[in-house]
Amino acid sequence: MTTLEDALENTCKANDIGRRQAIPVIYARGTHYDIGFDIGRTFSTLIQNYVNIYRPLNETYLPLYETEAGKNVYEETLSCVEKQFPGYLREIQGTADGANVPFYKASKRLLFLMHLDDIMVNAAENSGVQPTNDLPVGCSTVMCNQPGQEILGHNEDALSETLNHWYLVSAHVLEPGCKEEKFTSLSYAGFLPGYTMGYNCHGLVYTINTLSAASLRSGKTPRYFLSRALLTADNYAQAQQILRNDGFGAAEGFSVNMTFLMEEGERLFHNIEIGPCENDATQSRLNILTVGPGENAFHCNKYLRLEIPEVEGLIIDSSVRRMEMICKHPVPKSRQDVQNILSDQTDDQYRVYQEINKDDHVKTIATGIFDCIEKTWSVYTDKPNCTEPILVIPLQMHDHYQTFNSTM
Repeated sequence: MTTLEDALENTCKANDIGRRQAIPVIYARGTHYDIGFDIGRTFSTLIQNYVNIYRPLNETYLPLYETEAGKNVYEETLSCVEKQFPGYLREIQGTADGANVPFYKASKRLLFLMHLDDIMVNAAENSGVQPTNDLPVGCSTVMCNQPGQEILGHNEDALSETLNHWYLVSAHVLEPGCKEEKFTSLSYAGFLPGYTMGYNCHGLVYTINTLSAASLRSGKTPRYFLSRALLTADNYAQAQQILRNDGFGAAEGFSVNMTFLMEEGERLFHNIEIGPCENDATQSRLNILTVGPGENAFHCNKYLRLEIPEVEGLIIDSSVRRMEMICKHPVPKSRQDVQNILSDQTDDQYRVYQEINKDDHVKTIATGIFDCIEKTWSVYTDKPNCTEPILVIPLQMHDHYQTFNSTM
């Protein structure tokens, strides 16, 4: 079992099924562009390869951009992001520069297109482009709030090509005119950190589940940017404000599972379902479930409370079956129970831990177990009920970053 510092010295290794036995980690401090450039330079090979093999980008987003509808969606959404998060766009630019991946590819902002996913597909109607079905299709989360066992567990599921194309980013963003950010997050190659799982220096611990509403909104805020902004939250009230995104609203759906370790009182977990804003509305739709002491909750990739029409297909079918398998387990009372649920492979088609064959369409690329009493984040690259974590990160708050900064 290694520490975050030890992992930085390790190289990417793979076991017999192609999974890493070490995790790439970067520590970065500076402006948004500096952070992005350091990430791009450090992981240039991973990013270049991922851009080349990422099917949604090459088979759907780029062809759609060639259409009038696609260009309109792109420009409207870019304008929305520029008004709110210009620092994050500079970070994407830095990543592209550092990785030597052109921000423009035949006049296209390549990496920004990757952040539009479902929004771009929304432009497919009447465009003549048949979108691929290779959209985000996974993630399972368990919240266990029992005496002496306060656990947030998460399987990060993604398209098979994402396996081993991710890394951990521990960043301290310092830029005039932008809010200071101190966080550690799992990040897909070439993407902004934030849309997976992680924590910040204010005690926010969180995981993300993709939700796929049938009707999306161009010119609104992509979920990748809202989840990244969430990493600036000082407290629960501020987290809600960020997700509500008053004045703009979410373009697409997702779900956040969170707690704040430094809040006084009893442990409270929250699941927040975020829906695209309605028609001409200017804020996201939110539905919040609070998980108090003695309670548990689960979430996959289907709306459970917000009444929002959803897409049909793999993401819904898989979510329904995974939830059925999760609910067949005894009510989780401990960390081991959570790990057993997240390791479940009893279904023949849609397993909670998604690993059946090497050529599976979707795979669980990592599992995270946040222990809110021990204040640790354990990261696994194989089933957590039968393997040891390959990385255990202490969830130290302000003091951790003071020490980190002094060594930079």
